[in-house]
Amino acid sequence: MKRPASLRRKIAALAAATACLVAAAVGLLVHLWTAQDIRARAEARAFNTVYSAMDVYRRTGALADGAELDPPDLPAELRHPADDRRHTAYDGRAEGNVGPSYWAAQRTGGPGSPVLAVRINMAPELSDLPRLDVAMAVASLVALAVALPLAGYGAGLLARRLRRVAETAGRISAGDLDARTGPTGGGDEVAEIAATVDAMADSLGRRLRTERQFTADVAHELRTPVGGLLAAVDLLPDGETEDLIRARVRDLRGLVEDLLEVSRLDAGAEQPVRVPVPLGEVVREAVARTGFEAEVSVKDAEPVETDPRRLERIVQNLVVNAHRHGAAPVLVTVEGRTVVVRDHGPGFPAELLLHGPRRFHTGAAERGAGHGLGLTIAVGQARVLGAELSFANAGDGGAGGGGAVATLRLPG
Repeated sequence: MKRPASLRRKIAALAAATACLVAAAVGLLVHLWTAQDIRARAEARAFNTVYSAMDVYRRTGALADGAELDPPDLPAELRHPADDRRHTAYDGRAEGNVGPSYWAAQRTGGPGSPVLAVRINMAPELSDLPRLDVAMAVASLVALAVALPLAGYGAGLLARRLRRVAETAGRISAGDLDARTGPTGGGDEVAEIAATVDAMADSLGRRLRTERQFTADVAHELRTPVGGLLAAVDLLPDGETEDLIRARVRDLRGLVEDLLEVSRLDAGAEQPVRVPVPLGEVVREAVARTGFEAEVSVKDAEPVETDPRRLERIVQNLVVNAHRHGAAPVLVTVEGRTVVVRDHGPGFPAELLLHGPRRFHTGAAERGAGHGLGLTIAVGQARVLGAELSFANAGDGGAGGGGAVATLRLPG
């Protein structure tokens, strides 16, 4: 998972991009508005100038205010006006320091009379536009230099609050049901997410505590009557019926003992008794006690300091699960501090690989029937030892041929 700092960079980059777009849009609008304003003022000035120049010309016959009669550069649309009213036209030509310009023209008399025209050069005003653009660019860069650290700081505050929520969710996912985010400040969406995660943890904790208490209560309540059944079975006369009943009662006693073990693991009451043990020998003995056939291969096994009883419990559950729900041959490999148990059956179901083993849930019919407690106990005992127990299928990256693969990695 990426660090939340990446969110800070993304928000800062988004703020910078937004600031640049806003600055470009504002600069473009200011440029266009200024250019249009220069043209509008030039047109109004030409219109008013030709009015005063025409008044002087008609009274005195003199040309004033830079007016000309039929100037050679007069735009074609103003050379032959349809009436004697004033007309204006834009001339985008530029020659030297003259142009673009706005022309205003009016006929001095009737049809065929000369046209009096005035030209307003916009070059001086338009020459200020590049300087205005530069000023806008500098102002935008200054604003961006100020906005970017502020955006980074604000994004950092948001990232820290989100990191708290993510850390809490991670602790809950790892099994710490007492983890809570608490108040994160602000009444925004992050605060809502934090409150939702805490409420989810409360609800999950209540449900798990109820489930664990139910499991423990059932196991304790069943222990006494199961013991009575075992004593009663011993009083039955020998025969096929007695053997069948005895086998079923022993299965029931095993289930009750498994439930009690699960309840102790859930309560965190189990503590390992660590002693130095030869890993290869412990695994061989554990496999032999299962009563199932399995090929044990020991390669450079290291002595480990662990609880041998719990280690044997894990290995036995993995081997029994491989035989009951997989298919022969079952291979047990010990290498270094790692124990791998593999069968050649249909493999673990996808749900188990995704969510891990769950009690009373075998996941797939092709894996056989069962209570789903064996792998649950193995995972719990591995957690007590500080070991890592992972599940995969051989076709998902293991050796060829298919089958389920359980890998136990003991700590150094």
